[in-house]
Amino acid sequence: MSAGEKKRIGVLLGGLGSEREISLKTGEAVATALTDRGYDVQRVYVDRDLDRVLRQNPIDVAFIALHGPYGEDGCVQGLLELLGIPYTGSGVLASALAMDKLKSKELFRLYNVPTPPYYAIDADRIDSLEEMHGSFGFPAFVKPRRAGSSIGAGRANDMGELKERVVEAGHFDDSVIVERFVTGREVAVGILDGRALGAIEIAPKGTFYDYRSKYQAGQSEYHFPARLSPTRYKGVLNIAERAASCLGVTGAARVDILVTEGENEYVLEVNTLPGMTPTSLLPKIAAGAGYDFGDLCEAILDRATLGSREARPARADTTATTSVVGLAID
Repeated sequence: MSAGEKKRIGVLLGGLGSEREISLKTGEAVATALTDRGYDVQRVYVDRDLDRVLRQNPIDVAFIALHGPYGEDGCVQGLLELLGIPYTGSGVLASALAMDKLKSKELFRLYNVPTPPYYAIDADRIDSLEEMHGSFGFPAFVKPRRAGSSIGAGRANDMGELKERVVEAGHFDDSVIVERFVTGREVAVGILDGRALGAIEIAPKGTFYDYRSKYQAGQSEYHFPARLSPTRYKGVLNIAERAASCLGVTGAARVDILVTEGENEYVLEVNTLPGMTPTSLLPKIAAGAGYDFGDLCEAILDRATLGSREARPARADTTATTSVVGLAID
């Protein structure tokens, strides 16, 4: 798509979830970049009246700049398909799978994509937490099952802290993931059309890459390319591509990975609508691959499509398990 086609681009921003403020920053940055390149851009502030708004103010293509529930989980994607509006990013199924950390991890295990050991528990089942946790050990990392930007996530060093973390995460989702805390370098890989653009290393000043580290300038240092040996760097890119593929992700995405000193890599999650703010990782990675911010926005826009477009998952290794389970404690 070129600016000369004069199609009206609706940048969807805001949303109903806890990541609304981040979405507003992402959407404004995208809208400004596309406007500067000559596109006819309309900012579409998303709330529960989105259906009516889009019918009264028609757009030709939707650039989804939403984050979190109702924007990143397939809901908006499904509405846009019903309305016949092409949109950026992954389709309904891939969006829903990537947003759901439990389903993502189940698929990672099925396709032999390494991910930290974990289990899921209902947030209101605190009374059974000790039994469920068993010999899982500490430290552990707790996060809402369906949330992003590290909202409601945190480390637990003992059972008392674990209960507190589960209650806190339960404010954002009724299901919670407890994950083995893995020490290592935090690396993010940018994906475009299923291919890795590169890997950036994040060095947060805090104990992990939390909300403050992500969105407050000066709270993290970044190294591009990630400070890994050529062999490990290539391996990280390959694992990121496999993780995105097994979820059926299309368009632009970001894969978060932990790289340990013991020669292991663990996929934490796949983000189908990564942030596009001044401190966001995907624009930094894309810049290292030769895309300035406007180029990246145009590349994402060019890949806007309509309808079923889930990528075929990569074939699992012959050693992969034949069933998916909701409890994975190794």
